[in-house]
Amino acid sequence: MQPFFIMLSTEEILTIVEAEIARIPFDMSPHSLCEPIEYTLSLCGKRIRPSMTLLACNVYSDDISEAIKPALGLEVFHNFTLLHDDLMDMADKRRNKPTVHKKWSTNAAVLSGDAMVIAAYQLIGETSKPFLKPTLDIFSQTAMEICCGQQYDMDFEKRDDVSEDEYMEMIRLKTAVLIACSLKIGAMIGGASETDADGFYRFGINLGLAFQLQDDLLDVYGDTDTFGKNIGGDILCDKKTFLLINAVNLADNEQKATMEYFRNTANGFTPKEKIRAYTEIYNNLNIRHITQQKINIFFDLAMEELKSLSVDKDSLTELKKFADMLMLRES
Repeated sequence: MQPFFIMLSTEEILTIVEAEIARIPFDMSPHSLCEPIEYTLSLCGKRIRPSMTLLACNVYSDDISEAIKPALGLEVFHNFTLLHDDLMDMADKRRNKPTVHKKWSTNAAVLSGDAMVIAAYQLIGETSKPFLKPTLDIFSQTAMEICCGQQYDMDFEKRDDVSEDEYMEMIRLKTAVLIACSLKIGAMIGGASETDADGFYRFGINLGLAFQLQDDLLDVYGDTDTFGKNIGGDILCDKKTFLLINAVNLADNEQKATMEYFRNTANGFTPKEKIRAYTEIYNNLNIRHITQQKINIFFDLAMEELKSLSVDKDSLTELKKFADMLMLRES
């Protein structure tokens, strides 16, 4: 029987995360190195990774203090990946604000991103000794996997034959593994068994896949004001998303010719025209529904993993609430 203790609400967890992020001391000289870091962390993201860490820890313990520093390290590292991802994509906006390379410079984005990786390791290095090595091991493995996922993403830009399976592996590495890592670290620090910690990891992988597919969907069908990025960015960059891969596989010759024209012609149309043309093809091929079905499959798999954990099911209420919130989001 799991001991009784008070479970923190999702809102309380988010309040703790925001307060702790604000306390991270980026006070090195020159301050010009710190400014882009402070700016990036102040953009009020969803704080998914640190919240998941603390929620998973709270399933097993009412003392989440030991999980706070690694949770912060995971959030700093996540924001580093976004900063460099924006730079590689030459994106103009992140969370409705100018990206770092636009507000400062390419060099500032590179260097401040490098400093964020170091800061992430410093924070994770403050994990208490019994959990330090396993936490560093899974974090380092995850960091390398994310690099692999980013490289796949860039390689796919040069290919026209990317399969759905290849794409799913890419987003597993680029997105899902960090969510899974966050959950497993929190569970381990809370006192979970190895079996439960692995179950949390699998939960995170499936939730992360559903989350990224939802992100792909929002890039086409979201609202710019709530999404925080320009709608259609993936279309304009010819990103091999789940939507595009399925559209190419299902398109007739006329639809394929339209997509090829927009992909291979440098001038003669506006960005809005390209986005409109692709969205019309997606609508005609029912791509939105196909994507939503895939999202539901992975979300259901994630929920099944939670059922397998050897804990009182009431202790998972806030975690399920947080997961539901991610799937119902508009940003």
